[in-house]
Amino acid sequence: MNTLFTCADLELQLARWPLQQPNHSLQAWDAADELLVERALPALQQLTKAGNTPRILILNDSFGALSCALGNSQQFLVQDSYIAQQACRHNRQQNGLTLAGITELTSLDSLPAAPDLVLLKLPANHSYLAWQLAALSKVMTADTLLLVAAKAKDIHRNLLAIFSQYIGPTTASLTLRKCRYIDSQWQPGLLRPVLPYPTRWPLPETGFTLVNHANVFARDKPDIGARFFLQHLPKVSAGQHIIDLGCGNGMLSLQILAQQTACQLLLTDESYMAVASARLSVAENFPDALAQCQFVVDDCLSRQADASADWV
Repeated sequence: MNTLFTCADLELQLARWPLQQPNHSLQAWDAADELLVERALPALQQLTKAGNTPRILILNDSFGALSCALGNSQQFLVQDSYIAQQACRHNRQQNGLTLAGITELTSLDSLPAAPDLVLLKLPANHSYLAWQLAALSKVMTADTLLLVAAKAKDIHRNLLAIFSQYIGPTTASLTLRKCRYIDSQWQPGLLRPVLPYPTRWPLPETGFTLVNHANVFARDKPDIGARFFLQHLPKVSAGQHIIDLGCGNGMLSLQILAQQTACQLLLTDESYMAVASARLSVAENFPDALAQCQFVVDDCLSRQADASADWV
C-alpha cells in the first residue's frame, strides 16, 4: 500500500483506517484530494498574508489528507463517520501535526459562522449532500471560498442542480486526473428548499415508525438485507444482552424489543446520523425501553469488551 502522499511540494505519510486491513492496495487519498489541496494551499496563503487566522471548514475528509495538507491552521472538521475521525487523528499525529487547532464536529453539529475557506469532498449520498449544502448556505458569506472536487463520473446535471438550489450558480470544470472541480457561487437571498429531515416512515406489517436522518441507508423502506434479518431474528430471553451491529435506523432492534422488552440492547454504528436515528426510532416506538438501550458510535465493536453479548 502506498502511504506517501506527495502534492504541491508536500510529503505526508497517510494510512487508511483501521490500520490492519486485508486489502493493502488501497491508499488513503484520491485525485480529488490532490485537486483540493492544489487549490486550497494558495488560497490559505492569500488569507494569511494580512496576518489573519482564517477559519477553515473541511467536510468529509475520509482519512485526513486535507486536514494534514493544511497543517496546523485553525480547522473545523465535519464527519458523519467515526472511522474517518479516527483516521484523521492518527494521520495528523504520525505527521507531527498538533490537534490543538482542530475542532471536531459531527454531521449533526452546527457549523461555525462565516468560514473563510470551505473544502468539501463529495459524499456518495445526495440527500446528505443537500443537508450539508443547506447547512453551509446558512453560514457562508460573500467572502467565503468554497472548494469542491469529485470523480468526474460522479458529477452530472442533477448533482450540479443540488448545488444551484442551496448555494447559487454552479458549473463544473474540465476533467483533470479523472476528477473535476465544482465551482459554486454563494447567492444571498436565494429561496432554498426546506429539507424534511429527520423523516418518519412506517415499517410495513409492524406498526413501527422509523426515523431517519439524511445520511442513513434505506430512508423510506427496508433494504433486502434488513428484510431477511427481520424474518430470521433469534428468540431473545429476558436479561440477555443483544448487540445491533451496524444498527442504521434501529429497525432490527425494534423487532427485538417487540418480542422481549426485558433484554439489554446495544445499538452501534460508525455513522453519527445512524446512531441518532436509532435513538429516535426507539424513543418513538418504545420510549419506556430507552433506559435499557445503549447507543454508541464505534468502529465495529472496537470499544466493546470480549464476551459481552449473547447475540450480535
